[in-house]
Amino acid sequence: MKQLIVIALVGCIASTYAAPSERKVIWCVKSSEELNKCTALAGNNPEFTCEKRLNSLECIKAISAGEADAISLDGGDIYTAGLNNHNLQPIIAENYGTETESCYYAVAVVKKDSTFGINELKGKKSCHTGLGKSAGWNIPIGTLVDMKLIQWDGIEDRPLEEAVNQYFAASCVPGAKDRKLCQLCKGDCSRSQKEPYYDYSGAFQCLKDGKGDVAFINHQSVPAAEKANYMLLCKDGTRASIDSYETCNLAKVPAHAVVSRKDPDLAQKIYKNLIAVKDFKLFSSEGYAAKNLMFKDSTVKLVQLPLTIDSFLYLGSNFFRSIRSLTKDTNTKASDSIKWCTVGHAEQEKCDLWSINSEEKKGTKIECPNAVSVEECIKKIMKEEADAMAVDGGQVYTAGKCGLVPAVVEQYDIKQCSGSSSEASSYFAVAVVKKSSGLNWNTLKGKKSCHTAFGRTAGWNIPMGLIYEKEKDCDFKNYFPQGCAPGSEATSSFCELCVGKTQVVGGDVFKCKATTEEQYYGYTGAFRCLVDGIGDVAFIKHSIVSENSDGKGPGWAKNVKSSDYELLCKDGSTKPIDKFSECNLAKVPAHAVITRPETLGSVRTFLQEQQTNFGSPSSTFNLFESEIENNLLFKDSTKCFQNTESESFKDFLGNEYITAMESLRSCSDTASDLEKSCTFHSC
Repeated sequence: MKQLIVIALVGCIASTYAAPSERKVIWCVKSSEELNKCTALAGNNPEFTCEKRLNSLECIKAISAGEADAISLDGGDIYTAGLNNHNLQPIIAENYGTETESCYYAVAVVKKDSTFGINELKGKKSCHTGLGKSAGWNIPIGTLVDMKLIQWDGIEDRPLEEAVNQYFAASCVPGAKDRKLCQLCKGDCSRSQKEPYYDYSGAFQCLKDGKGDVAFINHQSVPAAEKANYMLLCKDGTRASIDSYETCNLAKVPAHAVVSRKDPDLAQKIYKNLIAVKDFKLFSSEGYAAKNLMFKDSTVKLVQLPLTIDSFLYLGSNFFRSIRSLTKDTNTKASDSIKWCTVGHAEQEKCDLWSINSEEKKGTKIECPNAVSVEECIKKIMKEEADAMAVDGGQVYTAGKCGLVPAVVEQYDIKQCSGSSSEASSYFAVAVVKKSSGLNWNTLKGKKSCHTAFGRTAGWNIPMGLIYEKEKDCDFKNYFPQGCAPGSEATSSFCELCVGKTQVVGGDVFKCKATTEEQYYGYTGAFRCLVDGIGDVAFIKHSIVSENSDGKGPGWAKNVKSSDYELLCKDGSTKPIDKFSECNLAKVPAHAVITRPETLGSVRTFLQEQQTNFGSPSSTFNLFESEIENNLLFKDSTKCFQNTESESFKDFLGNEYITAMESLRSCSDTASDLEKSCTFHSC
């Protein structure tokens, strides 16, 4: 008997966690009306089945536990779903037409015959879509707090619901626990169809029925036939017609999105099954006695999201910050430390040493959060888990697309470090070969290539941009059949020549990783790839050969002679390695330190302090020296920091570089997953 029970239990577990390809997509629904629609969908398409739970949070828990697979949520719930205890991600966005793409507007709607503005809402009655919902709660309440209309100093002062309770005379906020916030509700005040005033249509009905004076909804909630009877409240105190939502709104926010577990195969299965649905109106709730069931009725189509996107990247830093500000202490003291993001063990060690030396000099406290790649560092800076790091031009471009800004630039010419010289710091991207190879720029096709990393300036963007201009072929393996470009997809031919960390057992796990654990990563790594005879050409910075030859550089470079190498010129000629100003692929911007716009001033002040303390060779610790490996945290050739002339990443990189990047981006695979995620929508 016990054996039978065990077998049955194993069978249940196997059924629950069956591979995505072996089971139906389990859609989580929150009401009997939604269940009816979902059941009809399952009857139309047998790849779907339905699981009913009480509300969005219970659905999020069910999906996290593998008891369901998907649900479409608004931004506030997407935030909740992405928290560590649930760890879900958005996989498909609703699209509401070309006008607003995958975004919508949060608006405050009032009856036309009323006379008050947004500054006069105190004492009025309010209708909300639901507690924690984007357009109905997070955006309007966050806006009223920011405008100092609702007096709230954070959760240590008092609960936010209490502050809202004292601001409005009465409300309907489905999901609220405060009785006064449920006073206007018609049903049980739950975040479900059991409450008639729940969701966009419900909050509008609350206003229409005369229960509330203002409804916080999205711009599509007022039926076309009734628009003339209502108006929008603008943040500047004025009012506008319902169709003026683009200029009179509380915020533009990301569309609702389908969330699921972080499983690429499951995400692909859900998307394929949804777009395969025929003869069924996915985006209509007509006939089910409710609105916006499973999807918003205003949805026009579904758009698949990059598989690496998470809730933070989907919602965007501004929206994420506005939600978070309503759930934690807003009076938290600003950190008195700078968090410098490091990649790999060697950078972590140097940063730790920097931190110790800064503390000894009574300087700013330095923390050293670590990440597996520069892209993960960029995400940490966006999330305020780190403050800054130095990156190359290609990474400045990606960071800029994600809302970060260049703060200071590395200067490699000591003469430019004093006085008020305006000459921008830069370097040359070059192609280097062994002199004995007989190669030139026009005979590289079919050869093996060494790159600093995928997406880096000298190592990828410049040479591959030039090759694309010549070949008009986005499949670069047709040009270089084998190469090492750390950071490429593991199955790519540009990972074939990478080796990982050869000095340690099991170091092959680092193969093709964009960190110093990959032996052929970075400028010196790409040059070493050429020196070792692995590749035929190395795309690097102009100074790398001289810095790693003729007795200079690490142990592997001990017997390297600079005279054995030459530069490839774009006209097909070759020149000695010291003729880089005449023979190069491009003059490009120097590496820059990136940060968030709001921390720009503090990062600049910090770096000037650190440069004073540790910027000279005579100091006990030198920011611009790397003992374990080359170019840790900063390039070793750096002489000083200079503030960037503009906070715009496009101004910093210059028109020529931006043009080259945009040309390269005509090949979709050249954009990193992070860049694709950051540029998916512009809410």
